[in-house]
Amino acid sequence: MDKLLKKLNDFNELVMFKHSIFSLPFIFIAMVVASNGWFGFKLMILGILAALTARNFAMGFNRYMDRDIDALNPRTINRPNVDGRISNLQMIIFTIANAFGFILVAYFVNDLALYLSIPILFVIGSYSYFKRFSYLAHVILGLSLGLAPIAGVVTVLETIPLWSVFLSIGVMFWVAGFDLLYSLQDIEVDKKLNLHSIPSKFGVKKTMAISKIFHILTVVFWLLFVLSSDSSAFAYVAVIISALMLSYEHYLVNKDFTKIDKAFFTVNGYLGIVFFILIVLDNIFY
Repeated sequence: MDKLLKKLNDFNELVMFKHSIFSLPFIFIAMVVASNGWFGFKLMILGILAALTARNFAMGFNRYMDRDIDALNPRTINRPNVDGRISNLQMIIFTIANAFGFILVAYFVNDLALYLSIPILFVIGSYSYFKRFSYLAHVILGLSLGLAPIAGVVTVLETIPLWSVFLSIGVMFWVAGFDLLYSLQDIEVDKKLNLHSIPSKFGVKKTMAISKIFHILTVVFWLLFVLSSDSSAFAYVAVIISALMLSYEHYLVNKDFTKIDKAFFTVNGYLGIVFFILIVLDNIFY
């Protein structure tokens, strides 16, 4: 039993399960808006399973592909994919199992979800390659998480309305923006290993400026989401609070680079939760 628990903990560390907090709220935001409220326990369970298997696939594949890079980065050298706690074979099995799990969940959702399942896996898996030849890898990561609201609305409506596209584009710029800040930690390693990233290509100041632009676009597209979905007061408050939290995130990083982790995990984690709660309240009271 102790060995099993240790192995589960290693896999938890491998996929960084706590990062699910970034995508899960926006899947359910789309589901709440699409259903005008409660969407049922069946879709809730399927939504959670879809999110977890897709993310496990993406992280497992990324860790397998990046094991050589992670071994040369002091920040990542102690990850399970590097120090031998999880073997290459175990990562391959884990990744394939979650890919099939995601497709299986999509099968039980509806036909459109099933048709989109493989293209979605392709997109979220491509991030691992982009960093090797393009500094747009940050946008690809954003796009990967930006697919979460699309998955949510397809689960409920089996179609993709315009408001969900605006919500997804907002998520894409949100994630790409905070990934730029997070990647400032690896700027020297990226240069040394000839990896493509916006920080290594454009430097710290321009990276922070690009991140700000991305987060301005985030607020713009989330506002378009609220306008096009006929949401009411609580949804507008969600956008305003998101803008304030993103501003605080940039304040933290501008003030002290050692605060990057706080900006990345704490601020962005709470942002998704607050946004979700306010959208739920909007559907309850309006």
